[in-house]
Amino acid sequence: MLYDEHADALLAYAEYVTHDRSAAEDAVQETFLRAWRNLPRLQAGERSLRPWLRQVLRRVLIDAARAARAHPVSLVGDTVLDDEVDGGYEGMLDRRLLTRALGELTPAHRQVLVEIFYRDASAERTATALGIPAGTVRSRLYYALRALRRQLTESSAASR
Repeated sequence: MLYDEHADALLAYAEYVTHDRSAAEDAVQETFLRAWRNLPRLQAGERSLRPWLRQVLRRVLIDAARAARAHPVSLVGDTVLDDEVDGGYEGMLDRRLLTRALGELTPAHRQVLVEIFYRDASAERTATALGIPAGTVRSRLYYALRALRRQLTESSAASR
């Protein structure tokens, strides 16, 4: 009932701020998750819940913006494209290297990478699935990517 009453307005606000439908939906979902956690306290009051929900949404959006600034994701093509056809051999070697590097990560880091990149889950959805705060997911993701990058760089240098 709470979602039906307020979701559209909150989503419109989040989309206006983020200019990204997916990020807006994630923020609204996190807002309602927080409302659910505080439901007994919220139901005790006689006031409208929209101001509280909008304030929570605003904080979620600020947290997401800060996280994006702190850990920017860059999709830079570091690989040199080869015009030769390799019959898939290079891709198979790359997958083997990646599998080995993933195996050397801690289970917590590997779990966050799998959720975010292979299951295409947001940090908030991953946090809910793993039962940890979203900030912890973002932190683990940062350190996991850093460790993975280091391992792949080392194995690339060793194979030369």
